[in-house]
Amino acid sequence: MPVSATEAQDRLLGGTTALRLGALLALAALLILALGAWTDADLWLADAQYDRVTAGFPWREAWLTATFSHRIAKTALSVCAGVIIALAIGDTIWPQRAFDRPLARLRLRVVAWSAVLVPLVVSLLKQSSNAHCPWDLARYGGAQPYVRLFEALPAGVLPGHCLPAGHASSALWLVSLVVFWLPGPARRAWRGLALCLAPGLALGWMQQMRGAHFLSHTLWSAWIACAIVLALVVMLSGDTGRRVPAGIRYRGR
Repeated sequence: MPVSATEAQDRLLGGTTALRLGALLALAALLILALGAWTDADLWLADAQYDRVTAGFPWREAWLTATFSHRIAKTALSVCAGVIIALAIGDTIWPQRAFDRPLARLRLRVVAWSAVLVPLVVSLLKQSSNAHCPWDLARYGGAQPYVRLFEALPAGVLPGHCLPAGHASSALWLVSLVVFWLPGPARRAWRGLALCLAPGLALGWMQQMRGAHFLSHTLWSAWIACAIVLALVVMLSGDTGRRVPAGIRYRGR
């Protein structure tokens, strides 16, 4: 069916653009799979962080990676996520004038749902994975074997629950902030996406420095975040404005 002018105004992405982005995500998934399954890039990068003289990862307990990244930054991001989720719940119960501008409520809901779903989905997938963290591997002073994605564990070896990267997901929901560049020029939106991805990738890299994750673990978390945000944009577009009947807006005002 053709899309009306009113419905088009409620959408952050056109249907054709969403399909193209879905195809790009599928291609990205194949590339990440190839990197982890058929190259040694993960091991090369982990080897570069590992000190064979001390038999450990020097950055494992450093203030930047252990305290700032894993505690301070994670706590701050969790508080920000909680505030946004609370705003979205409050607006659903008691619609606010601030979110009644075109696309404002849609953007709020995409960001709030992303703040919930990105860490949750990553955590659930992590609990079902076989992969071990680098610091648990025999190659890096641990006792576990290195197993690639979709490979079976040797008999008697317990799952490592280390894929995808959980800590990075505490910032990767920020990918949803790209909605503030949509709709708009594609170049500006891609720059916005890169900016929104940067904090999550930075936290993921610091975990790699500690020996807590491989590069592919972080990339899978970033891919999951992007896929969730795209799905939310598609599902919620054109629906936000119709959820709040005009007669009940701004109660008490």
